[in-house]
Amino acid sequence: MFSFAASDEQLAVAEVVRVFTDRELRPHDDEVERLGVVPAELAHAVRDKAIEAGLYAWNMPAELGGGGLDHVTQALAEMELSRSGPVSISVHRPAPILLACQGEQRDEYLLPTIRGERRECFALTEPEAGSDARGIRTRAVRDGDDWVINGTKQFISDADHADFILLIAVTGENETPRGPRPRITCFLVDKQLPGVALSRIDVVGTRGYNPHVITFNDVRVPDRNILGSEGHGFDFAREWLFSGRVMLAAMCVGRGRLILELAADWARTRRAFGRTIGEFQGTGFKLADMRVELKAAELLTLEAAWKLDQGTLTDVDASIANLFASEMVGRAADNGVQIFGGMGLATEFLMERLWRDARVERIWEGTSEIHRDLIARRVLRGG
Repeated sequence: MFSFAASDEQLAVAEVVRVFTDRELRPHDDEVERLGVVPAELAHAVRDKAIEAGLYAWNMPAELGGGGLDHVTQALAEMELSRSGPVSISVHRPAPILLACQGEQRDEYLLPTIRGERRECFALTEPEAGSDARGIRTRAVRDGDDWVINGTKQFISDADHADFILLIAVTGENETPRGPRPRITCFLVDKQLPGVALSRIDVVGTRGYNPHVITFNDVRVPDRNILGSEGHGFDFAREWLFSGRVMLAAMCVGRGRLILELAADWARTRRAFGRTIGEFQGTGFKLADMRVELKAAELLTLEAAWKLDQGTLTDVDASIANLFASEMVGRAADNGVQIFGGMGLATEFLMERLWRDARVERIWEGTSEIHRDLIARRVLRGG
């Protein structure tokens, strides 16, 4: 049975991450916000400190050199790491689908990534295929022992820091009872290959954690760089999405805690009409609602992480946690700005940044609409 009480070991890991975040990451948030990027020298310095602290690749198996943390502990750690902004990407948690690497792929991609020598990004979303991942148009055509890839991916995170790309592409078509369906394959594509080009997308939030457009123009990739087998790329993408959605929920919980902390401190000290504003129900009720929703999101997230550890997590479980937590942090940020009043929009205060950054949580890792659609279909089927 799932226990809601974290073990001493799990609490110790969370505390280590909290101290590391406050000491090594948060002091750089203002610089990254100003520059709009995480400078390479800063990223490397944080990576080295994370490796020294034993926090790098905490989601990878210990026998491969990773941290070996279970998913519940990972979620608790993510809640603490999310107190920092985009500089936290330097404490890298490799994509779980890299564990599908076989033979030479392990030495060339998996193990160097766990050691911090290389880094990946995951390229699935396209201009014509975001939520509808089956509509991707990037094509890989066999040419002898190679595949020639053409297409465009967009809103790809970590592309600027990555050395190679986990690319989802169409390699053919299958006839099914529902009609033709694309054959989806995952490729390991080195970023420096001829024909690979990147361009940054400037966005209003998460400055420094910049999404990119990646174009592929006659990029040749050897057959040995297929991850798994041809036509089975979504087998791995599905696993990655499940884990990613749960960890995004954990990140939203951590951000929600920080927002509540800042809002409560402001409400305790800001005075109006001879009283602290927290004494007025208009403010106090907002804080109460924030606390209730935060607790609900935390429990949903920990349950989903526990189910991941048990191997029983369903797509609905992942969507429920992701949907509620991502919308919770949006409401919390909006209430936080309201409690701060006009100063909530002043760039000198962190609340403004948290408010901007919270908006994207309802989009990446699946939009709120996609999660609701998935949940509704299961309800209508009697689930």
